Amino acid sequence: MLESIPDIFLNTTNREFRVLLAIENSMKFYEWVPKEEIADFTGYNQKETDFLLTRLAANKLVQRSNGAYEGYRIYFEAYDLLALNALVSRDSVNAIGEIIGVGKESKVYEVTSGITGRHAIIKFHREGMMSFKKVRIKREHIEERRHLSWLYASRLAAKREFEVLKLLYPQVSVPEPIDHNRHAIVMSVLKGQQLAHARVDEPGWYLDEILKQVTKAYQLGIIHADMSEFNVFVNPEGCEIIDWPQYVAAAHTNAKELLYRDIENILMFFQRKYRIKRDIQGVINNITYA
Repeated sequence: MLESIPDIFLNTTNREFRVLLAIENSMKFYEWVPKEEIADFTGYNQKETDFLLTRLAANKLVQRSNGAYEGYRIYFEAYDLLALNALVSRDSVNAIGEIIGVGKESKVYEVTSGITGRHAIIKFHREGMMSFKKVRIKREHIEERRHLSWLYASRLAAKREFEVLKLLYPQVSVPEPIDHNRHAIVMSVLKGQQLAHARVDEPGWYLDEILKQVTKAYQLGIIHADMSEFNVFVNPEGCEIIDWPQYVAAAHTNAKELLYRDIENILMFFQRKYRIKRDIQGVINNITYA
């Protein structure tokens, strides 16, 4: 098995990409895509199809069924490759480097973007079934196509995050959105370091800066809905708020509760680490009546 997305990408042929695309498309209709369906989509003969599927399976890009018929489905890494290939084809990415972050619901690599001519990052969403429910896809879609839940969840999360970044940037201090495809987003490099791991000299000033960005987002009709010290980056100029796929509109039924939770998380962090106390209701009033 190849160990990293850059290595896998460089060693995947155009014919193998076509097989992956065939499986992705046909997973809309099959839990396990029949080998004959793959051959029909690609136009390859049985021998060529078998050879390509064997290579892809060896690299852990496709999974083979042990059921009544020979069928296949893609792994997350194959979905990564399909998204990356599309982004490379339109010059949104022209080089990919090392992995720089791994979380429960994402993997992040450093890249360069031909569109901007600058260093950037690519974030591959990794949402699973719980996140799929959280972003409020209709339950019947999950029940009818359980094998697609991770694919739909990750794709929808990326779409939501890209759209809200486009809305917020540059009025709010968030990463600059560059492009997205499937479950992947290309965005500007994050500035500074994670608030959770930073030791800042003027914590009160940084708290004010964070609340200022929350206020600006609220004025644009957006509440983060999952804020903590782990999705705020701090730097000498201020802060940057990341990880927005679970945002809600300010008019959402649960908006007040979600805003309260966001502010409570941030205030509790600053109280714990820096002994700074703020009245939460006063802070929320300042945000909602600004």
